[in-house]
Parts: sequence; C-alpha cells; structure tokens
Amino acid sequence: MDAVRLDGLDAPAENGNVSQSEPHKRLSQVDTVVLPFLGGFGRYQRRLVALTWIPAFLISFIQFSDHFLLGQPDRKCVRAGNGTGSERDLFVDLIGNGTENGFVTACMCSEWRFELRSGLQQNVVTKWTLVCDGEWKVHIAKFSLLVGSIFGYLLMGAMADWLGRIPVLLVSVLSVLVFGLAVAFSVDMAMFSTLRFFEGFCLAAIRLTLYVLRIELCLPKWRFPMTMIASLIIVGGQMLMPGLAALCRDWQILQIVIIAPFVLMLPYVWMFPESLRWLLATQHYQRAKRQMYRIAHSNGVDTATDPSGILSELETELQQKPKTSCVTQLTGTRNLWKNTVVLCVNSLTGYGIHHCFARSVLEESKSHLNYYAVAAIAFASSVLVFPVVGGFGRRGGLLTFMIITALASLLQLGLLNLIGKYSLRHDEVLRDTLNQRFSYAFSIIGMFSSHAVSTLSIFYCAEITPTVIRGGGVGLVLASAGFGMLTAPLMELHNQKGFFLHHVILTCCTLLCIICIPLLPETAGQPLPETIAEGEGLLRRPILPGEQHHLLARTEVREYSRVQDTPLHQVVNPGNGSVPSNSTANGVRTS
Repeated sequence: MDAVRLDGLDAPAENGNVSQSEPHKRLSQVDTVVLPFLGGFGRYQRRLVALTWIPAFLISFIQFSDHFLLGQPDRKCVRAGNGTGSERDLFVDLIGNGTENGFVTACMCSEWRFELRSGLQQNVVTKWTLVCDGEWKVHIAKFSLLVGSIFGYLLMGAMADWLGRIPVLLVSVLSVLVFGLAVAFSVDMAMFSTLRFFEGFCLAAIRLTLYVLRIELCLPKWRFPMTMIASLIIVGGQMLMPGLAALCRDWQILQIVIIAPFVLMLPYVWMFPESLRWLLATQHYQRAKRQMYRIAHSNGVDTATDPSGILSELETELQQKPKTSCVTQLTGTRNLWKNTVVLCVNSLTGYGIHHCFARSVLEESKSHLNYYAVAAIAFASSVLVFPVVGGFGRRGGLLTFMIITALASLLQLGLLNLIGKYSLRHDEVLRDTLNQRFSYAFSIIGMFSSHAVSTLSIFYCAEITPTVIRGGGVGLVLASAGFGMLTAPLMELHNQKGFFLHHVILTCCTLLCIICIPLLPETAGQPLPETIAEGEGLLRRPILPGEQHHLLARTEVREYSRVQDTPLHQVVNPGNGSVPSNSTANGVRTS
C-alpha cells in the first residue's frame, strides 16, 4: 500500500499539518521532475552507485576483523607460575572443572602455548598474552570499536547534513587511513583500544555517507535493489575474511592489508559530486546548477529545451541563501520523531537478539564452519528480503520478519523448557538431543529473520527521513544498531551471566515492535521526502482493508490530540480554515 503524502494543504497530517505549501515546487520534486528531466537513473547515476559498492568490501573487512584480531586461542600451559608442575598437570586443571578454584589454578602459569583457529599465527591476544586476568582487555577492545562507531554515526551524520556528504566522506577516509594504520603499530593494549575507537568513529562516517549517497542517487524503483546489492557485497567480504587472514598470517599485516586499500577512495573527492538532492533541499542553487548540467551532459540530455521549466525556475532562485537543518529538529515534529523512534527500537532489537541466536549456534565451536554458517545465513536473508519486500512492501516485510523473530525467540525460550519438564523425563539422552536440535533450528531461523529486520530498519529510516536531515536520521538508527551489537561483548565481559534475562528482555522488545510497526507509513514506490514538512506529511494507510471504516473522524479526535493549540502543527487554510470532512487521525478516509 502506498503512503499518503501531503501536498501543500490538500490533506492534513496525522496530528496536524506543517504550515504552508513549499515554494519552488518543481525543484523540490526530485524523483518526479528533476531526475527524469536529467535522464532518470542513467549512466551517470549507475556509475556513481557502483562506486559506492567498492568500499563495501573494505568496510566488511574491518567490521568482522574482531573475530580474527581478538579471537581467543586454544591454550596450554608450558611452565607453571611457581616453576614446578608439568604441562599435563596444568592442562588437566585448565579443562578439568569450571569452579573458581580450578580456574585460578589453571591461570597460575608463566608461559603459555597458543593455537589459533582463525588462520593467523599470531593475533592481539597471543602477542600480549591476554588470557585469565588479562582477558577483560579483549572485551574493552571490542567495546572501543563499537562505541567509536556509535559516536561516529551520531556526530558525523549531523555533520553530513550541515556541511554535505562529500566533505564528511573525504575527512573520514583520510582519518581512517591514519588511525587504521596506527593500530597495526600499537605498542600495548591501551594504545590498541584507543586507536580502535577512532578507527570505528571514522569507519562509521564512511558507511553512513556512502549509504545516504546511494539512496539519494536512485529513483524509487531502484533504491531497494541497489541497497541490497551493497548488503550482499558486505556479506561477500565477510566470507573472504578467513582466506585473507590465512594469507597474512600475522595480525599486523592483516590490519595493514584491510586499511591500505582505502587510499583508492581519495580520488572520490573529484569523481563523486555532492548529492544533488541535498544541494536542492538546502538551497545551494549555484552548485546545483553546475551539477545538473554535468549530469545532463553525461546522460546525453539536451538542456536547450526545458519543457518542465526546471532550469528557468532554477535561474530565478540563484540568489537564495543556503539553509541547513539539524536532526535535533525532529523534536519539533509529531510524525517524524515517532517513526524514527520505532525504527531505532527495531534496529536495536534486531542486532541485539541476533547475538542471542548466534550464541546458541557458536557456543560449542569456534571453527571456520560455524563462521561460514553465520555468513551463509546473512546471505540467504539478504536474498529472501527481495521477494518478501516486493510482495508485502517495506512495512509488511519488516512486520513479517519481526513476527518470525519473535516466534523463534519465544519457542526457543519456552518450548525447550516444556520438553524437559513435561516429557521425556526418563530418557535424558533423547531429551538433551531434542533440546539441542530444536535450539539450533530456532536459532538459525532467528538469525535469518533478525538480520532481515536490522537491514530493513536502516533502509526504511533512510526513506522516511527527509533529505535535509537524512544523515542525522540514518545515524540515529545505525547508532541504535551499534547499541544492539554492544550487547555481545557486554555479555562476554560478564561471562554470560544474566544471559537468559537479557534474551527475555529482547524478546519482549520484539513484541513491542510488532505493535509499533503498523504505525509506520508505506514508502515503496514513493518519492523521498526532501524537507521536514514533506517528511511530516507522510501518513500511514491501514494494513487491513476494513480498518479504514473504523477510523475516527478528525473532529472526534481534535480534543484528544489538542493539535489546534500547537502552533507548529495547527492547520492553516487560507480558504475557510477547515479540514476536509473525510480526513481522519490516520489519513484520508477512502470509503
């Protein structure tokens, strides 16, 4: 179903309208007027979209490097701490029991023998012997990359709306080269963790700007396919990472190899122009004019004729001063902030509960087979998203995958306990076998659907958020995803204590998301909103055909919403000051 878009004051927003109709109408209609005049999704746009795919490999290498740089090795004690004892005695103590005394005895060792399964001969853990009492430093290093990413998404997203996409991209590429290469020459764990924070900060800015640029280059029917191809490339990088680690053998060489190719992105400052959408939405008309002629020339469009009047309208607005916006302006809206919060919670829940499912699959083994299994699940999820979203739309697809995630989590938490409590009491072997198989099955289904939820939440936000604050809006959802991923090292730091409660809380969040997702507008096939007023005017249509007959008329909910007392959302109609009689709190009644 399509979203309802306000056009001036023809229809009221869900909880009021945003002042007056926008001036410069044709220049603000990028998807329906400007881009079709410039050749649509032509050769120029396709080339730039392809340029956004190339760094996806590099981003995925850094994103999944923790598994190799900070992976825990198999270890044996070669020499006891007091100089006595044998390797066999200490190794038996290491694996013999899980009690605190057994752990302390196993850690009384002055020399270890390590064996890595990741393909490297040495990583950060083996270089600085980060086992036993030093193991917490590994979790801090994992924290640092994720926390740096969260700050990067929040701060650099706002900067991309203020300064533009390309300046932020260029500064981030230069910074990630400096900090990423410095990581390889760290002299201790404190330096390593600090540099990883800044590496994560810069990497987040690169991923965010490329994501936004890709969305803003595409016409409506191309947005989702082009974005999902980039997601598949990231999964491809994840699958190539073990082979790259096996070739490098040493963690320092691996770090240099995955960072050095970012040098290839430096020419992007000349090859990649600023987003035309952002230039028009922020009234940088002088720069927009030069870029429109450049796009038209590349796509073979004759600008001598101007049937739509775009170029003549642009000439009349060249003296306008640029106006930029900030994501903090969301607090002054009623629909946009609600949609953003819903998608932030979806993103956090999807990434957080994905770790809960992955732990059930990976806790028994650290082999490459399990690593490839996780990557294969992500690949299959990205592929299946295409037909599901094509059939059900953005909102319906997100709701479908969230329901599957909730069911998988509830069944994993509840069904396994019922099997053990009420059946197979006298056959413990069969009971344990069934428990393990059901746990694996539900975990795989949950990983599959939660990956789709995470991917769709970010993409959905990019379509709902207007161009003037799209960087900040997408940054909020990506930062929420970072908080979800942060739960994995947090649980490891606490030795998985409280994991069951953690899983229960995230399962409750999935149920909350199922309730909230129907409140979102459908954006499939719709033009991107360019201004905050347009974003505020995106309305939802009822999911069920009969739902629209039960919507309250706007006059019946006016006292409840009190929008007439809110200046920002008060409907201003120069005609008679009234709203259409068929308008409702959830859109326009179509019966």
